[in-house]
Amino acid sequence: MTPTDLALEARGLRKRYGDKQAVDGLDLAVHRGEIFSVLGPNGAGKTTTVEILEGYRERDGGEVRVLGEDPQTAGREWRSRIGVVLQDTRDLAEANVGELVRHFAAYYPRPHDPEHVIDLVGLRDKVRTRVRQLSGGQRRRLDVALGIVGRPELLFLDEPTTGFDPEARRSFWDLVRDLRDQGTTILLTTHYLDEAEQLADRVAVVQDGRVVALDRPSELGGRAARLAVVRWVEDGVPREIRTDEPTRTVVELAGRWADARGSAAPLEVPGLQVLHPSLEDVYLALIGVETSVAPVVPTLQGSTR
Repeated sequence: MTPTDLALEARGLRKRYGDKQAVDGLDLAVHRGEIFSVLGPNGAGKTTTVEILEGYRERDGGEVRVLGEDPQTAGREWRSRIGVVLQDTRDLAEANVGELVRHFAAYYPRPHDPEHVIDLVGLRDKVRTRVRQLSGGQRRRLDVALGIVGRPELLFLDEPTTGFDPEARRSFWDLVRDLRDQGTTILLTTHYLDEAEQLADRVAVVQDGRVVALDRPSELGGRAARLAVVRWVEDGVPREIRTDEPTRTVVELAGRWADARGSAAPLEVPGLQVLHPSLEDVYLALIGVETSVAPVVPTLQGSTR
């Protein structure tokens, strides 16, 4: 991969606040044209990392290149090439949607047509509505409009769907995908694991100021190779077994269940479930959070490997 294939790269990134090492040798690379999600618990260092990448905070050590420049020294022209959608904004509440988007467009040398941006984020019917009268979902759409009206090559989205209802979240996801399909690179921070799974081409998990895992959502933490869990209820007791052959395990379980009850045909096994690890399961394991599971009871010979 050549440097031009990367929208941003950080090597050995460090930042300290007093006795707290917020970012501790973090490495990160985001390809152009991808949606890249950063996950991590509060205090993990992800917010500080993103603020350094945006040029809002100085680093103590390491190397950073964003769109080919160092954010710490980059000038006005570089800033016109990025867009930032903060988690919470309070600006010009008495202005209406159209006024605000047109006002922000005037800050940039090569902005999108404000009317096109208003249509793109689905606010045409709210173009004369004051900002303070918008719903939470509509306000976030306006935030995105302000973030993209300057035609950014790279867009930072910080917790973009906090407080959304399910329908509004899915509609917003479609908008983010459309932006990616039009060539915008997007760095997304979110606490919603399903959001990262739905949107991200790749995911980085940050813990204690370092990237502890980085991969596609389906592969994160070796997820595809992890054992499935087959669960059922026997004699009123929840049981489970971990296996890399869940279909074979279920067939054996059903056959044994029928044999024990003198039936020539397989019988329904109470509480039967086949579970594969979700992104949330993998994420919690990576950050060291234990989850409650039923005890493993290996009662099927040949099913554990």
